[in-house]
Formats: sequence, structure tokens, C-alpha cells
Amino acid sequence: MDYLGLADELRKALAVYTESGGRGKVEHSQAEAIGLMQREYEVCCGLFHGFDWSAFSRGSAGERVSVLPRAQEHILAQDRGKERLQDAVYSLSRAFALSVPSDEAMSIIDDVAFFQAVRAVLAKAAHGGSGAREDLDHAIRQIVSRAVASDQIIDIFAAAGLKKPDISILSDDFLAEVHDMPERNLAVELLAKLLKGEIKSRSRRNVVEARSFEKMLDEAVRRYQNRAIETAQVIEELIALARDMRARDARGEQLDLSQDELAFYDALGVNDSAVAVLGDECLRDIARELVATVKANVKIDWTVREDVRAQLRVYVKRCLKRHGYPPDKQAKATITVLEQAEVLSEHWAAA
Repeated sequence: MDYLGLADELRKALAVYTESGGRGKVEHSQAEAIGLMQREYEVCCGLFHGFDWSAFSRGSAGERVSVLPRAQEHILAQDRGKERLQDAVYSLSRAFALSVPSDEAMSIIDDVAFFQAVRAVLAKAAHGGSGAREDLDHAIRQIVSRAVASDQIIDIFAAAGLKKPDISILSDDFLAEVHDMPERNLAVELLAKLLKGEIKSRSRRNVVEARSFEKMLDEAVRRYQNRAIETAQVIEELIALARDMRARDARGEQLDLSQDELAFYDALGVNDSAVAVLGDECLRDIARELVATVKANVKIDWTVREDVRAQLRVYVKRCLKRHGYPPDKQAKATITVLEQAEVLSEHWAAA
């Protein structure tokens, strides 16, 4: 029964105890571990008070999965439930490892497996991939747990009771399905994780846009965690943020700019009133010139060679000055443009 992933830790711990004083100390230490295990087990059971998880240990892999959405919702509805569960299950798992193969440990092995499965699907935030489909697949991989007694994989959508979408996580169909989930706190968790992954992916192409979305996401999640807004309201805000991301994808076509040019356009601080007086056409011209300038002068190792960075900094300043960019805004714009240039240069080099 090594499916809890703790056998190596058990063997190492028992080896240490044996070296420090023989079998008597092993038995004494295991008795202490059993006591600790039982205390932590009661903590975990307390977190699931009133929740029936018996189907997880008795059912098929599919039936085990069906328990997880309600289990996550039960935890997320509690004050700091996710953090408390993570701490309790971690402590329980360590004590359990030192208590095997005692009768006390074997009698709760299925429950420990359940606690670990719930902890697993709540544990990690999503990270983005290199494209819409890759983002989604990577998000799934980052939030998976293994069905405890089998090799079958449980993904985040199955664990949330959702159909696995074949399209972008920003699609209306997917957002509508999440919106209608009965497990409201789980819906918030799912949306926040997937949006975080989407934002990370976008940060590899457009620094300013990603930073803006990240700020909005963090603010919404912070107010939700502080109970400043209701669950239903934060779901609406996160869905609106997802739709705003999708709408932003069309800006390049509307402005007649490539995605690279759009990234530099955003880096110019176009929402600043002092900058906006230049007019949209002028700002677009600057963005186009910046892309051409950076591509023509960039070196693969420019990010670590100060002389190359200095040369590029001069090109950027000259470009801004030539187009009449506000003098008092040039220093900040130059820093942001160089940051954007570094990100896109890595993308260009990879391509």
C-alpha cells in the first residue's frame, strides 16, 4: 500500500530512529507517532464534519471523482478552510508514515487517502502554457490528483464536476458552465486558477496588459478572501475579467497593429492623459518603429550585456523624442519599453 507516496519517508525516518538507539526506541517513537496521527486525524475529520465521503473508499474511480466537487466546496466554504486542510493533511501524512504498519494506521488508510485527494486538487495554482490549448492542458496538469488506488488520472474538470472543454477557457460555453456550478466556492477557485495561468501566458508577450489583468484578479480574490464581497459577486467579476481578456485579443486588429506592435503600444502608457494628447496615429507609429528598432538591434544575449542594453536605451529615447513624446514621461516609458523588449526578444529567439 504505497499509493500514499510516503514509504520512502517512513523507511528513512525508521532508519534514523534505529540508528539512534535500537528497536526499543523505534517502538517508543512509533507509539508517539500513532498518538500524533490520531490527533491529526481528528482535526481532518473535524474539517469534514457532516460530510459523507464513504463513496470515495468503496466506489469505482468515477465514483471517487464524483465526491471531490462537494468535498472541495465543503472545505472552501469554511474560514481559511483550504489552508487549514493543507496543514492538517500534511501533519497527518507525516505521522501516518511513521505509524505504518500498525493496526491504527491501517484502519484509517482509506480516510487518509481521501484527505490527500482533496488536498491535491486544491493544492496548486495553474501555470500558463504557450497557447490557448496549451494553457488549458497545462492548467489541468497543474491541478491534477491521482485516483488513490489506481493509475487513473483525475483532472480538475472532472474533480469539479465539469465536462472537459475542447475550446478556450475563455469561451462563453465554458464560462456559462462554471457560472452555473452549484459549488460556488469551488467555481471561484477554478476560475482564479485558470485565469492566473492565462495571465502568466500573456505576460510572455505583453507585460503591461498582463500586469493590469493580474492586478484586477488579485484585487477580486483579495476582497473575496476577506469576505468583503459575496461568492456570487466574485464569480461575476472573474467571468467579466475572462471576457475582457478575450475582447483584448481583438485590439490589434482594431488598431491595425501586430501583437508585437500592440505590446509596445501598451508599454507607451497610452492611458496617460499627457501621452494621449499625441493622438492614436502617432502612438501607433512609435510602436511600429520600436518593434523595427528592437528587432534590428537586439542580440540574443542583450539582457545580460549592459553595453547592448545601453545602446538600445539610446535608440528608444531618440525614438520617443523624435515623435514628441512628453519629456517628463520618457524615463518611465523607456524602462517599460525595455522590459517589453526583453520579453519579446526571448520570444523571438525561441521562434
